Amino acid sequence: MPTARAFDPLDRLLIEAQRALDSIAGRPEASRPNPAADTAEVVLDEPERRHAAGLMRINHVGEVCAQALYSGQAAVARDPATRADLLAAAAEETDHLAWCADRLRELNSRPSLLNPLWYAGSFAIGALAGLRGDGWNLGFVVETERQVEAHLGEHLETLPGADLRSRAILRVMKDDEARHADHAEQAGAKPLPQPVPSIMAVASKLMKAVAYRL
Repeated sequence: MPTARAFDPLDRLLIEAQRALDSIAGRPEASRPNPAADTAEVVLDEPERRHAAGLMRINHVGEVCAQALYSGQAAVARDPATRADLLAAAAEETDHLAWCADRLRELNSRPSLLNPLWYAGSFAIGALAGLRGDGWNLGFVVETERQVEAHLGEHLETLPGADLRSRAILRVMKDDEARHADHAEQAGAKPLPQPVPSIMAVASKLMKAVAYRL
């Protein structure tokens, strides 16, 4: 009976490099239909279009970071079940990445120019979190997803009222992030001690301020 291949360090490096390229420069394909597929497009005036594009660029960066965080955490996870959960969540986040990229194109805009930097930094943070052990690894997932869920709620409030397509996408994303956090809690996540959550919140605010424009 054939056995599963054990990847050596070079294999893993190549896999991670390909995943990074797909997240940063590729055109990911969603496994689920775009939530905005049945929502009519409305022409926005120029300030509304720029604002909606800035918010969706932030959300696209968030999904690039999510891919990197989960990949970094999975790379050092000790429990195969935890690793599988992280990679499954990353796969679902690929849907979000594809939907945000689609919406940016519809808004005649582009992803962040700093996506390679966001990805590299997030992968390193994810790996460092994972080295603390799987309980802390999952705790980091919970805190990340709760913060993302909160900023998606803010975006739903500040999007132009006529931008129903972006709104449809963000609603599904928000529900998915809440489910990921709940699942990590049920899997044994440990609450992160201060000042880690506060540092994460400050870093998130900096990322959002930069990504809105760049």
